[in-house]
Amino acid sequence: MKLSDLLTHIPNVLAAPDANPDITSGVSEDSRTVEAGAIFVARTGGSVDGHRFIAAAVAQGAAAVIGERGPDEVECAAPYVQVADAGLALAYVAAAQHDFPSRRLVLIGVTGTDGKTTTTNLIYSILKTAGLRAGMISTINAVLGDEEADTGLHVTTPTAPEVQAYLARMVAAGLTHCVLETTSHGLAQNRVAACEFDAAVITNIQHEHLDFHRTWEGYRDAKGKLFQNLMENASKTRVPGADMQKLSVVNLDDTNSADYLLAIPADRHLTYGVAEAAQVRAASVQHRADSTVIDIHLPGSERLSIETRLVGMFNVGNILAAVTLGYGMGLTSSVLKTGIEAVREVPGRMERVNAGQEFLAIVDFAHTPNALRVALETARTLISDAGRVVVVFGCAGLRDPEKRVLMGQWAARLADRTFITAEDPRTESLDDIMAVTAEAMTQEGGQEGETFWRVGDRGEAIFRAVQMAQPDDIVIVCGKGHEQSMAFGTEEYAWDDRVAMRHALAGEPQRTLPTAAQ
Repeated sequence: MKLSDLLTHIPNVLAAPDANPDITSGVSEDSRTVEAGAIFVARTGGSVDGHRFIAAAVAQGAAAVIGERGPDEVECAAPYVQVADAGLALAYVAAAQHDFPSRRLVLIGVTGTDGKTTTTNLIYSILKTAGLRAGMISTINAVLGDEEADTGLHVTTPTAPEVQAYLARMVAAGLTHCVLETTSHGLAQNRVAACEFDAAVITNIQHEHLDFHRTWEGYRDAKGKLFQNLMENASKTRVPGADMQKLSVVNLDDTNSADYLLAIPADRHLTYGVAEAAQVRAASVQHRADSTVIDIHLPGSERLSIETRLVGMFNVGNILAAVTLGYGMGLTSSVLKTGIEAVREVPGRMERVNAGQEFLAIVDFAHTPNALRVALETARTLISDAGRVVVVFGCAGLRDPEKRVLMGQWAARLADRTFITAEDPRTESLDDIMAVTAEAMTQEGGQEGETFWRVGDRGEAIFRAVQMAQPDDIVIVCGKGHEQSMAFGTEEYAWDDRVAMRHALAGEPQRTLPTAAQ
């Protein structure tokens, strides 16, 4: 493919070279992974200016370079293209190189602060139950038909080239539908910009990622980009099942986002929630120790009763979102019921660890104030009145510092015993991070040494929580869930809360983190 052919697909090209080289391999924004004949994309912003690595990329064999600086501002021995937004260009080049695979799929996007991965898995299960050839891309993995790919140790939405490559593999495998989990970072950084969505689903918008988005409105607007995408692309009449209307699925209970998202045009809006006005409504919910029974009212007089292994009101919301999407696609009630009930557990989401102990042990991904709140509220429903909630959690470094206060407040209000520990401190002082949370707990009436403790070694913190637990208690470790690594300094170290929990239950704390964490 010629460079000029690719440029026809890129929005906002400001300057193009006379040279027109052949592009014989992929596209990358990492100079270390550039192959001969590839395009290197240099971005400004963030912690590193990609234009600094143009020479290295060309030395690696880059056939052309795309960047945001003017041609007279860079030293580039290869043909150079200036664009207004390099992230957008990266996405469209990657899509064009794979012949825009999303145009040959029914593409469903799921976004929100909490519950994205669970909702993505629920929708995927519904589609499979319906007999559709479906794939899925989540923060845990990518299901590409008969094969799976790990989406990374510690990531959100994959990069644009990775997303397009996954979609292309789905098309090659004969799939017709894909559920794509989309984070606010992925939307803001245009990682899914060249994906043409047919349906958009929101779980909720809560306090999160203000270190990146700066304001709550900026965070909300990033989520809104998924819904704006719907009407920017034509219906895919040549894809089986893709002639459906562009569908917007909105959580009516989430007053933070509902009105804003409902104002974004779509062919069809459907709402869900417990609110009377919701089109798909949970009329009643029965919480049991190991299941939840939901009576769902669908539009008209249709009713749907679901018994699921997923517990907690937050999972009721996730289930309603998935049911609403399936209903909007015209799937039958029996398919919706069977698809939801087939999901017995999602990795790292209220995942039980059982080693024969006399108390419940759970690992959950809750890493936001709202997610911690609902996880602790759910934990309370799983034990008797005599039982205690013992929680282990931390707050990430180089992320929104206000979370450290809010999460400390919720732990003080809702848990009986708390261990504050490490959670990806990165280059910040772990002691300083824990001190902020500890102060918030003290202000809420917590007493250090009696109701909460600071234990920087996460393995030791989990061990001490397990040692403290009595029959009828619950130990819930929050923040990492399915993740397989933890960041100290600029390095990622192997870590899995579920493995650490099993070590603790066996009587031995796991010690795999750096000395700085001990």
